[in-house]
Amino acid sequence: MMLHFTKMHGLGNDFMVVDLVTQRARLDSERIRALADRRFGIGFDQLLLVEPPSRPDMDFRYRIFNADGSEVENCGNGARCFARFVLDQKLTARREIAVQTAGGNLLLKVADDGRVRVDMGAPRFAPDDIPLNAETESHDYALDIDGETISMDALSMGNPHAVIDVESVDHAPVTTLGARIETHSRFPRRVNVGFLEIVSRQRVRLRVFERGVGETLACGTGACAAVVSGIRRGLLDQHVEVTLPGGDLSIEWAGPGHSVIMTGPAERVFDGRIIV
Repeated sequence: MMLHFTKMHGLGNDFMVVDLVTQRARLDSERIRALADRRFGIGFDQLLLVEPPSRPDMDFRYRIFNADGSEVENCGNGARCFARFVLDQKLTARREIAVQTAGGNLLLKVADDGRVRVDMGAPRFAPDDIPLNAETESHDYALDIDGETISMDALSMGNPHAVIDVESVDHAPVTTLGARIETHSRFPRRVNVGFLEIVSRQRVRLRVFERGVGETLACGTGACAAVVSGIRRGLLDQHVEVTLPGGDLSIEWAGPGHSVIMTGPAERVFDGRIIV
């Protein structure tokens, strides 16, 4: 069977996007890992599936699989690519698109310049919601790594995030420490790890080690989590520009109970076909 797909990226965070509204296919974890291979497959950080919704008030269902084949709850850069994809493929004519994810519902708005504004929903801080093994909610958790204590914040943007302050992201131990924290026993579903450098109250730099992928050039939910962490600790203003290795995102958050708003680009790379 021939399956059509599109390769896309959001600030270098790259995706294989598949329309399962007009096509049918079953991709198991072994097949996803093979497709994600950058030498023998297509190569991507995440596979995004566009499916029919299960609720009448939603336009689509949005599913995300990491390069290791694991399904995850949310992906902010992927959400922007998802919005551009369904418009480009004429699966909808609407520029405000409501989608279901495993981490909650999202509202995607495509501007005339092609940038996408995403209502990411309200962040969650309760340990059970992250999930994190902790008795009480905090913004300063102590994590033991080989006898060394690491201070971190933790929260959910529909998926779990740890945020660590660093003096410089250029010298942060992203791959080594990120890998250790991702699989730490206190995070029962693993965790995305953000290394946050605060430049000013309106600008930060960020590198993210994503669970099931490793370090990526950008992470939309990671950018949201980092800004939320900085705002709730009184270190950042409500509107922050986030510089990631792949480019910049704009993040807005008015405080507890409010949604996080993310705005950024989404680009098509190429279209292709594979036999499945």
